Amino acid sequence: MAWRWQRTVLLAVVLIGILLPCAVIAGEDDEVTVTEEMVQEEDEVEEVIYATPKVIASAYLMETFDDVGAFENAWVKSQAKKDGVDEDIAKYDGVWAVESAERMALTGDRGLVLKSKAKHAAIAVALKRPFSFTSKPLVVQYEVNLQNGQECGGAYIKLLSSQDGRVDLKKFNDKTPYTIMFGPDKCGNDHKLHFIFRHINPLTGEVEEKHAKRPRDKIEEPFKDKKPHLYTLIVRPDNTYEINLDQEVINSGSLLEDFSPPVNPPKEIDDPEDFMPEEWDEREKIPDPDATKPDDWDEDAPMQIADPDAVKPSGWLDEEPEMIPDPTAEKPEDWDDEMDGEWEAALINNPKCADAPGCGEWKPPMIDNPNYKGKWRPAMIDNPNYRGKWKPRKISNPDFFEDLEPFKMTPIDAVGIELWSMSDNILFDNLIITDSIADANLLAAETFDLKVMKLEKGQVGVFRRILNYSNKHPWLYGIYVLLVAIPVVLIITCCCAEPKDSKVDKDAEHKKTDEPTADDPPADDPPADDAPADDPPGEVEGEAVEGEQEKVNNAASDEDAASGEEPADTVEGDADEEEDEEEEEEEQVNEEKGKEAEEAQTRTSPRLRKARRE
Repeated sequence: MAWRWQRTVLLAVVLIGILLPCAVIAGEDDEVTVTEEMVQEEDEVEEVIYATPKVIASAYLMETFDDVGAFENAWVKSQAKKDGVDEDIAKYDGVWAVESAERMALTGDRGLVLKSKAKHAAIAVALKRPFSFTSKPLVVQYEVNLQNGQECGGAYIKLLSSQDGRVDLKKFNDKTPYTIMFGPDKCGNDHKLHFIFRHINPLTGEVEEKHAKRPRDKIEEPFKDKKPHLYTLIVRPDNTYEINLDQEVINSGSLLEDFSPPVNPPKEIDDPEDFMPEEWDEREKIPDPDATKPDDWDEDAPMQIADPDAVKPSGWLDEEPEMIPDPTAEKPEDWDDEMDGEWEAALINNPKCADAPGCGEWKPPMIDNPNYKGKWRPAMIDNPNYRGKWKPRKISNPDFFEDLEPFKMTPIDAVGIELWSMSDNILFDNLIITDSIADANLLAAETFDLKVMKLEKGQVGVFRRILNYSNKHPWLYGIYVLLVAIPVVLIITCCCAEPKDSKVDKDAEHKKTDEPTADDPPADDPPADDAPADDPPGEVEGEAVEGEQEKVNNAASDEDAASGEEPADTVEGDADEEEDEEEEEEEQVNEEKGKEAEEAQTRTSPRLRKARRE
């Protein structure tokens, strides 16, 4: 019984503990708007100090977009048109702007933002000097923040190939030759992180795109979390590459082995003029030519037949159709037989068939044909003329070449961003082209790491919101203390206290299970003589039994005296022993009755006990 109310209290406390934080959060949402909350969060984490990184002199390109004037002098918006599309959408009229991030921006930090969507946009910048693939690695690194997520579109960059003279960036379009394309791209559920390089065939001079294998890790999160992410590509002179996302390796491999199509074609190819001989047999199994169809095999036997044991039910109306014309139907007045055809009344169920087992022609039901075997086919055996699967002979590949240094790609002269996206507010930041991994890490430490630090400090979870709300309403801390203390006290009470079952619980359990119970110990203090109303019924019944026994003994003595017979002076020992045993049994019966009456008295109310005594 005690555990029941304790469990009820514990459940109530837990329920209050669950509902209270929800109410706190809802209350806070009602008090402040989303904009005010974002401003408050940014004010709380403003201690993250940002300063524009110093220019890395050895870098081929380093762009932080913090200096708007320098950006306008260096970057060129394309004035070209796309080929093969309608005139209305052929222009690169996407809108670019240099501005701070919409959420959790560092003070003084800006980025290049694509403001428009569903428009072609292109912009480019020249390197300080062309990058040549010689003995140092190529390191490309930049940030992307899909501030509104991404539905369909890319955020990749192109490393434009060097040409005779410098690249004319005003004519930059989708046909402009590039050496490497790198960055995220998505449409629908297809998430990609491109690394494509254009390889020149040393024999023919043709250019072919080589696509890196897909990353081994999932890359869906950057497309939907609306946070900045750092993309890094490292291509080394030993023909290996490495792709990092937020400074963690998600893809790596070899330029010679992990691209499709492969850089080098196969040495041998199938002879296009080789054909399989007519006598060549590729069949491993053939039908047994010696097999014959059994005489009792009936291929024409149907799969089902009419049940021969079926009997037409008695009362079946063979002459009555199931459907009859409606006798109450009338031809419409505007019915024209020439225009509408001959009028016929609608069909209804035959009322005569309602009480009959059926109407119309009776047919027995169909059952599976026990003699059905289907079409006979001979068994299959090993083909003695089997010669295996035919393959054309191999010949030397006339187009074979072997480029063991695909790292030596076309030099890079500029960086371009050419996109078409269904999402706007795509932010690019902290772009660097260098041959030093240390330079890229240094720039990341001074920019991207600070953004991550601010995001971590500015993330407002449920606990933080409850804490902020509690600071405004200090009385809530008292409730929190109770929410913690009450369950602890209840658990300690339930686990440490000894269970003490009351007599009422024991009696109730005895009534339910009929479990035998031990005799109660005798009372230390017998009731007073002057309070007969409180005497237990057992003692009263015992006294009544003794009185009746005395009456019986007196009656027996009177009968002996009346008959003139004197009692015997001597009694045999056996008779005395039997009388003693009978007296002991009577005493035990009286004691048991007294105890049962006493127990009944403790289980009843004083009013009921008084009524019983009366």
